This record gives sequence, C-alpha cells and structure tokens, in this order.
Amino acid sequence: MSEARRIKSSGFNDIEPAAGRILISEPFTQDFFFGRSVVLLAENEEVGAFGVIVNKPLKIKIKEVFSDLDGFDDFLFLGGPVARERIFYVHSLGDSVPGSLSLSGNLFWGGDLERIKHLITAGVANPEKVRFFAGYSGWAANQLNAEIARKSWLVSFADPEILMDKKPAEMWRRSVMQAGKEFEQWVNYPIRPEYN
Repeated sequence: MSEARRIKSSGFNDIEPAAGRILISEPFTQDFFFGRSVVLLAENEEVGAFGVIVNKPLKIKIKEVFSDLDGFDDFLFLGGPVARERIFYVHSLGDSVPGSLSLSGNLFWGGDLERIKHLITAGVANPEKVRFFAGYSGWAANQLNAEIARKSWLVSFADPEILMDKKPAEMWRRSVMQAGKEFEQWVNYPIRPEYN
C-alpha cells in the first residue's frame, strides 16, 4: 500500500467543522493555496463555509497595506484564493473591538477596523494579538463536508497560542501534533513524496 493511500485510510477524528475550529490539510495536498495549510473557520452553515489560511505569510508588510500602521512589524497573510483584494483580520482583543465575532476562546473575527488600528498605534495590540489576511477560503454548500469525507482535511480545535505565533512555518506541524498521536506520522512525510 502506498504511503498516500495508507495515510488516507488511517483513522480520522470526528470533530464537527464549526466556527473557531481549524482544518489541517492532509500531508499530500499539493495545491498552492492549501498544501500543508491550517485554515481557521469563521463560519460553516448550510449555504457554505469560509475561513482564512493562517500559516502562509506573504512578502508584504502590513505598513504597505495600511500606511497609518507604520510601526506594526508583521506580514500580511494569504487568507485564501477568494477576494484576495479584500483584507480580513483575526485578533485576541475581545470586546475591546466593537463588532467582533467570537470564534473560540480568545479568538475573534473582524470588528471595527479603526478601533483595531487605534489599539495598534496605542501599543495595546501587536502581531501576537492581530493578524491580517488577503482573501479568504470558501466552500459551497456541502463542499467542505465532502472534502472532509474524502479525508482531505483533519478538523481540530483552534489553539490561539499556535495560531497567533510568530513562527507560521511551524503551525502546520504543531497543529498536527496537537491533533493526536494517530496523526504524528504526518509530520514525517515529505512535501514532495515523488522525489523521495
């Protein structure tokens, strides 16, 4: 049995995909956007689902997007292939940002952008508390559930400490390890198995 087939047949968990949970791509996904990605779900309803890829920084500094945030030393992240000209944000600032939606624990989606900017310039918010994304990842009705049934995604609980970490390159591995011992083998699989 090939490695890809063996891993696809291994047991997956049965955590429901819901707002505030994460999707971890299986290790053999070769897609530019979703290979070794971690997606934070913002919504999963009958009409569809959406969220942002949280572990793919772009080579664009936030100050290049928002000139009034010159002191915010972080990169813009690729949120997904849809509406890449739009900016979305996740934060751990809670009720101090009006209009935010609670996702899970201390993770919040959106809210008043001007308030977020104010908290950043006041030194209250830093890159460990706010993350900005270009675009989002979206699924039509039943599309995400079908992908999960095909074992393209592992559903897990979001850990704000991992998701807001300054080392996004480690996020996929750390999320896999946190998902359970039965998935630890994933981190040892090569990114391009055909070259092994």
